[in-house]
Amino acid sequence: MTSAEEPPVVDDAPLADPAEVRRAMEYYAEHGWTDGLPVVPVTESYLAEFLATTDRDPHEVLIPMPHLNKNLTVRLAAINAALAGCLPEYFPVVVAAWDSFLKDGMVTRAIWQSTTGTAGFVVVNGPARQRMGLNCRGNVWGSGFRANATIGRAIRLGAINGLGLRPHVFDQATQGTPAKYSCCIGENEEDSPWSSLAADNGIGPDDSAVSATVIRSVLHIEARHTTVPEQLAADFADSLCRTGALVRARASGYVVLNPEHARLLDKAGWTKQDLRQAIVERGFRTYRQLAGAGKEAIAAGTGWRLPADHPDAIEQPPPEDLDSPVQLINSVEAIQIVVAGAPNAGVSSIVETFGPFDRAPAISKVAEKE
Repeated sequence: MTSAEEPPVVDDAPLADPAEVRRAMEYYAEHGWTDGLPVVPVTESYLAEFLATTDRDPHEVLIPMPHLNKNLTVRLAAINAALAGCLPEYFPVVVAAWDSFLKDGMVTRAIWQSTTGTAGFVVVNGPARQRMGLNCRGNVWGSGFRANATIGRAIRLGAINGLGLRPHVFDQATQGTPAKYSCCIGENEEDSPWSSLAADNGIGPDDSAVSATVIRSVLHIEARHTTVPEQLAADFADSLCRTGALVRARASGYVVLNPEHARLLDKAGWTKQDLRQAIVERGFRTYRQLAGAGKEAIAAGTGWRLPADHPDAIEQPPPEDLDSPVQLINSVEAIQIVVAGAPNAGVSSIVETFGPFDRAPAISKVAEKE
């Protein structure tokens, strides 16, 4: 296996002339080493600042992509973090994100090449959020914060330059998603009534951690109308199980609660686990609803949803009662809860994922160099 061609690092001669800076930026763009936006030219000395923040060997492979004969190394990840506009001190979080993607397993199974148009999704917990100025509150999905924008962008540029996932080449997305540019948020631990995603998965309060997976879309949930927990759970379950998102037999995703919704649930005596269980209980569609969308059957081999009369469908007679429920969320592990955003309105989000359906999320500690 070989690593992808590296975007060049330029010499350390001063680039005081703006025309020279533009020339370097255009050189990167002409060679396809960008995401369409300008990048930061990388010198050897600047690259060394990134590598100095980690004890990892620059040649260590973070993500192997054997079917493409490519590897993303620590050095390549650092180059792309610098290109993305990260500060060197962000790099341990970028490395932890790549570690989480490897644990998650979706990236190495070629899902980033999918016609579905997947993107990387990163959630950061712990003290690193404050140190980096990572946005966890208002406009958490939006622009305006360097850490969020550039950490997420470092992942995308790493996929392009380290793994060769360029549009119209190995990236075969039919339409794609804006999250392909960048999708990184911090959990709003300070405004949450509950423990964080990292704490729920055994990470101590003094440690920072990153959860990463592959997503299809971020769906906003307008739920300003109610203070009834069961009604909120119904909205979330309905959105997670929407037929337009059903590719596989089951559904999964992150519920990104704004603090107002989290506090409402907490005031009613609900825990995160209560919410997850309530979503599971409501996580179904009727056979009639699935058939109406042509998704009542399961394909042999792929396990994808399709019509019962499709030649690949596993033969199974329809139920006597077409309004009987078909369970789409079978485990609380298919639902992860994160609190993020501002406590100023009843607006939350669903992040649609490809799993996991029955295990904890992939989380990695941020390793700070001693």
